[in-house]
Amino acid sequence: MSTSTLTGPKFSAAFGTGWIEAWNSRELERILKHYARDVEFTSPFVSQLLGGDENTIRGIAMLRVYFHRALNAYPDLHFKLRRVYTGNRSLVIEYHSVAGRLAAETMEFNDSGLIMRVNAHYTAAKPKPVRRR
Repeated sequence: MSTSTLTGPKFSAAFGTGWIEAWNSRELERILKHYARDVEFTSPFVSQLLGGDENTIRGIAMLRVYFHRALNAYPDLHFKLRRVYTGNRSLVIEYHSVAGRLAAETMEFNDSGLIMRVNAHYTAAKPKPVRRR
């Protein structure tokens, strides 16, 4: 894919919607088709679901294990898209995640339009409404 294809708002919007729909389908292979074989995935939940001290996964095989465990750990998982931010060969998907958390994932793409690097971010808990004075 060309750089302009990977940075355009049309690509970002379509990718964000497709990614959310894949997760909500709970179909592991449908989710994984978005990721490169040599993906690097960092999330504070990696150590919780896989054990150990590492929060970074390298490679599609380990990502498959992690996502499988995540789908089993959260049987009522349903994401809701909030926003997609367009970058240069990257995007950020902001969404409602599990346990009332908001999440934002920064995703970088390879030349084939597959995710090669992810940094996932989460709120600590369901955000409280802002009080107006």
